[in-house]
Amino acid sequence: MILALEIVLVISAVLMTVFVLLHKGKGGGLSSLFGGGVQSNLSGSTVVEKNLDRYTIVMVIIWLACIVGLNLLQTYSG
Repeated sequence: MILALEIVLVISAVLMTVFVLLHKGKGGGLSSLFGGGVQSNLSGSTVVEKNLDRYTIVMVIIWLACIVGLNLLQTYSG
């Protein structure tokens, strides 16, 4: 059980990182340094951003649940 939670934790962490990096930059941050500010008006749609937000939130919930589950299993296992 602990191994399965650790595997899900690593996979959800990687997917969460990818989803956060896929978000469109807002403002003059690092994304505008590499030309992201110019393309921000031309690319992407609001439906895609909403779905990406939902997927990111689901990954955060799975990640947090794995951390809490691993902590409870290791605390009460012996």
